[in-house]
Amino acid sequence: MPNIGEVDKNLKVETSLKLEDVRFYNACSASFEIYGLAQKGEGVRFARMPEAFAEKVSGNVQILNLHTAGGRVRFSTDSKYIAVKVLWSGQGRMSHMPLTGQCGFDLYVDEGARSRYKSTFIPGNNCDEGYESVALFDTREMRSVTINFPLYNGVDALYIGLQEDAKLSGGTKYAYDRPVVYYGSSITQGGCASRPGNSYQGILSRMFNVDHINLGFSGSARGEICMADYIAGLDPLVFVLDYDHNAPTEEHLVNTHEVFFRRFRELRPDTPVVMASSAIPYWETRRAVVFRTYENALRAGDKKVAFVDGQAHFTGVYADCATVDGCHPNDYGFVCMAQSIGTALEKFLPAR
Repeated sequence: MPNIGEVDKNLKVETSLKLEDVRFYNACSASFEIYGLAQKGEGVRFARMPEAFAEKVSGNVQILNLHTAGGRVRFSTDSKYIAVKVLWSGQGRMSHMPLTGQCGFDLYVDEGARSRYKSTFIPGNNCDEGYESVALFDTREMRSVTINFPLYNGVDALYIGLQEDAKLSGGTKYAYDRPVVYYGSSITQGGCASRPGNSYQGILSRMFNVDHINLGFSGSARGEICMADYIAGLDPLVFVLDYDHNAPTEEHLVNTHEVFFRRFRELRPDTPVVMASSAIPYWETRRAVVFRTYENALRAGDKKVAFVDGQAHFTGVYADCATVDGCHPNDYGFVCMAQSIGTALEKFLPAR
């Protein structure tokens, strides 16, 4: 069977750039602004939390911490193209998630408070050491951009390629100084969006022009108290608590959910908290555990809590189109999640 890239040239992925006037910059240099990642720098692997802390949480979190879900780099340039050169130690190949979401990057043009999708930097099928890709513009003019990091892959280094004589400066600032922090499962991490910008946090970030930190750990968010302490230390603008899907048993959820919330509330008495339950339809008992935490907070006089019913994420005639496997959302599913969680989130965002 012929390679589809040879049959349809529009599907061919170029991994060897032919740009005569390109200059590559380390994305960790001063002209670029990196969001959503705690650990970054030349010679240091990108990570969502300090590696020493992730190791204390669990072995799985230590591994998944190096997946760059929620990472972004922002800058402004008048280059007629933007290229990426990505280095990593291996390429993820899940059977139910596109490579473009697992280990690809995508590019948005930031126009005021809104961001518009421009292009995806698509990895090839066998890029175990990294890849190169380029996005072309029709005109040469100054524009601000955001590049989203992969959801399910580690990145050892990222280089941004621009025209040699291109201008380069800082990117657009978010509307708020502090990020929204999300803690939860594989769905929180972004499985199985077709590209990074289509995770529900990415959608909400663009919807409200707000920074975010993605602490979704696939199968490994167990409500550890040290995670509550860590998240409180981030001083979130709003905290979205969404880990019930990863509790190994209902008993574990009962023993950790309200304890986790109370510990966070003790450290951050004024931070709004949005509690979300899983969208899996047969988990009504787990939904009840999350809702009980919410009700108890209300009874205690806490006015900065909200509950988002996961059973209401996917509704209507096309509800069965929202996942890839009955659990993990596709892009449509993530849009639905962004709409339902966004309704609660918007109530707590300060007026701009």
